[in-house]
Amino acid sequence: MPAQRNKTEDDITAEVLQRFAETPDPRLRQIMLGLVKHLHTFVKEVELTEAEWFQAIEILTEAGRMCSDKRQEFILFSDTLGVSMVVDLISHRKPDGATESTVFGPFHRLGAPELPAGGNIAHLDTTGTPTLVSGRVLDLEGKPIKNALLDVWQAQSSGLYDSQDANLDRLHMRGKFRTDAEGRYLVRTVRPVNYPIP
Repeated sequence: MPAQRNKTEDDITAEVLQRFAETPDPRLRQIMLGLVKHLHTFVKEVELTEAEWFQAIEILTEAGRMCSDKRQEFILFSDTLGVSMVVDLISHRKPDGATESTVFGPFHRLGAPELPAGGNIAHLDTTGTPTLVSGRVLDLEGKPIKNALLDVWQAQSSGLYDSQDANLDRLHMRGKFRTDAEGRYLVRTVRPVNYPIP
């Protein structure tokens, strides 16, 4: 009687793919089959160790603990890996010459006040370097876009966003601005700084 063959990494991948092959929703099936194929290929390519796998699980667990209604660490992971931008570019393809699309990121929050031109979003930040940000919003032919809405937010001069700052119980460093008839906008703030990624 021949010896029984041990399972290989490829056998495990094939078994998982077989399970997801029966997914009734066609789009979910496509996503899950692609995810499993690429994830298993990555694990096999780098020969991920148990210690490395467990460290990744611990990092994801800690990120989950840090998430709240004001803070979304998994979007930050997605941003740092470039996945957010790839999804955004696929979802919002632009013609040549248009401003590149970008993501909201993990620190966007709803409820920013609409401010007049030159309104100060940094009124509580007393240590930052005062800064004016101005420009124009134009269409692809160079004509001004009147009444365009700019949703602006940034980290404080401490490097923290309001959602990370335990001393703040309200929105800060956020505002919405409308362009004038010539497409102009003006924002009063402080010079942006780098912010930490925990």
